[in-house]
Amino acid sequence: MGDSPIEGGAAVAHVRCEGDSDWITHSLHAHLRSVGNIAGRSASGFGAQAWAAAAGQWHDLGKFNAEFQAYIRNASGFEREQAHVEVKGRVDHSTAGAIYAVAQWGLPGRVLAYLIAGHHAGLPDWEKLESGTGGSLKERLARRELLDQALAADIPAELLEAEQPAFQPPGGKAGFALWVRMLFSCLVDADFLDTEAFMDGGKADLRSQQPDLASLLAPFDAHMKQLARRAADTPVNRLRAGILRNCRDKASHRPGLFSLTVPTGGGKTLSGMAFALEHAVAHGKRRVIHVIPYTSIIEQTAKVFRDIFGEAVIEHHSSLDPELETARSRLAAENWDAPIIVTTSVQFFESLFAARTSRCRKLHNIVESVVILDEAQLMPPELLQPILDVLNLLVQHYGVTVVLSTATQPALESRKDSFGRAILRGLDRVEEIIPDPDALYAALERVRVQLPQDINRPRDWDDLAAEIGRHQSVLAIVNTRKQARELHRRMPGGTIHLSALMCGKHRSAVIADIKEKLANGIPVRVVSTQLVEAGVDLDFPVVYRALAGLDSIAQAAGRCNREGKLERGEVFVFVPPEAPPPGLMRRAASKAISVLAANGDDPLARENFSQFFRLFYDDCDLDKHGIERLLTPNGELACQFRSAARYFRLIDQQGETLLVHYHASETDDDIDIFLGRLKQEGPSRWLMRKLQGYSVNVSEWHFKQLQQDSEVEEIWPGIWAQVAGTTIYDPVLGLAFDAEAPRAEDLVI
Repeated sequence: MGDSPIEGGAAVAHVRCEGDSDWITHSLHAHLRSVGNIAGRSASGFGAQAWAAAAGQWHDLGKFNAEFQAYIRNASGFEREQAHVEVKGRVDHSTAGAIYAVAQWGLPGRVLAYLIAGHHAGLPDWEKLESGTGGSLKERLARRELLDQALAADIPAELLEAEQPAFQPPGGKAGFALWVRMLFSCLVDADFLDTEAFMDGGKADLRSQQPDLASLLAPFDAHMKQLARRAADTPVNRLRAGILRNCRDKASHRPGLFSLTVPTGGGKTLSGMAFALEHAVAHGKRRVIHVIPYTSIIEQTAKVFRDIFGEAVIEHHSSLDPELETARSRLAAENWDAPIIVTTSVQFFESLFAARTSRCRKLHNIVESVVILDEAQLMPPELLQPILDVLNLLVQHYGVTVVLSTATQPALESRKDSFGRAILRGLDRVEEIIPDPDALYAALERVRVQLPQDINRPRDWDDLAAEIGRHQSVLAIVNTRKQARELHRRMPGGTIHLSALMCGKHRSAVIADIKEKLANGIPVRVVSTQLVEAGVDLDFPVVYRALAGLDSIAQAAGRCNREGKLERGEVFVFVPPEAPPPGLMRRAASKAISVLAANGDDPLARENFSQFFRLFYDDCDLDKHGIERLLTPNGELACQFRSAARYFRLIDQQGETLLVHYHASETDDDIDIFLGRLKQEGPSRWLMRKLQGYSVNVSEWHFKQLQQDSEVEEIWPGIWAQVAGTTIYDPVLGLAFDAEAPRAEDLVI
């Protein structure tokens, strides 16, 4: 690495201080060679070693600029970690290498130009759009003087030479953007790792060799045998054992696309892991990535796996409790260098379309992995086409096996209209893991779904509450937070309320209380939004579901008679007094009505779901934001990486995030302590992750009302909290508003 005092003429990449004033240098020559080698190795999994190695070798050519060298030699006094972070006022050292790549390789050199120019600030757009942010690559490549200043230095000839490889992006034009992002991942991860090794050797030492997947088979098998010994001999448990055998039997099949179609409560989580582990070992895959749609259920899945595999498992999502992290798992989460990853759909898919270095850094570690998409039907329809395109590319060109795991498989096969035009470029040749899903569904049928006599006639809230309240233990699921409050207000005393207006800590405590009551046979009534419909293991004898998409009705049914203790659980579908909100939810409900009107005798028949999803997708713009257009290069290799990343959002998080004063008990003062630390010390990683559990997202309209009423305060720039002593957070309902936000249609004059 070329550690030496910070004097003499050798070019410097980074500096660190030992003691009070002893500055040690990181040779720029050594850094470029090392980053090139690391990046090249990382890209070997998809045959792009030469591209990544050249990017690493040239990424910091701009640091040979005499102005940069003067700057870094006079920069004593700044903190260690700042030695590698670009901030305003520093010398541009990333553009010169981008210009050099184009000068050397012509048009294909623009591939490296995207990587090198973006290795700190993120992949750039080729040209600045009207709504764009940041400098465009086209503009930066025009600054030839930056390269001239770098080349004026005495740069070793070996650093300036790299043989140009063939320009063959996997998947052609359609695969160009993903290929560039994969190369970018290799570069930025290599840059981070080499810099870290110089700046903080102790941190680098924590990145010890992770166990391989083969070594995890023994603890997994031991765990599954123990579960089998403890499981009661019931029909449901015998079926779960059969599902596990099916998964093990199919694990040896050739890599590609698989579906795991199992009714809710059939044990998909552990059976899917059995398939993934054995498939990975059989075919030399490097890791298993389990993707979950909601943060509300990721903790319980990760805990199941961590109890089996220990530190071989890392969670990666926004609301991770830092007490569950180790120093090693934090490092692995940065680049997913671990055998088993548990992450969210937001983290997984948005990373695949990201531009920022922190989001892209992990991408090359998706190569040669097994990806389980839990609740696959929840992929957002307005981004469905770009998502399916990228999944096909991962399977066809990057050695990834994808498993679509759900009780309600969406209709994702390719389809064309009567003129031969593509309606959907889908996932074709998907192999089903379960030999006879229809027979399995018949055997696991545990509920009777009753539709209203008139599926177009709304019910009155008072009438509904009276009917639901006659049941001792019952779960009622509605479509909106407002509906949850309306129904809950009319229910008998002691009825539990669940919605996203409750912070995560509050919801978790309430769900734990519900489970305990159910386990002990204590009557419990619950009114909830759809947040309980995926992965929350509740088992009610009776469930009511407001009319919604057919997949939502099936998910609600999965909370009824889950363990098969009753001959049949009862699921009642009702039409609420208010229609679902405009947009996707209302569209899904209307398609469910169409399907059930023709095939209502058995609402949960598997063929109904294929028909429902086809109707639903046909009524959606499957690439609403034009992601394909932004990421398909023209003859000049122009791509709008940053703009595509900005538009690709699985959750359109509008409004403001508010920290609330939730206390689990009279003696619980955690939130007061955390907010006090925030006021005194400002944000930190561990503190913000603690506070995540006390956050609620509110609409912009409601937030302005709270500001006007002095109910909230800005406790740190950009961070808002409930004013202590106010009563806006109810211990039952969560955030309780006096007025509802106006609907968009009410604002039209």
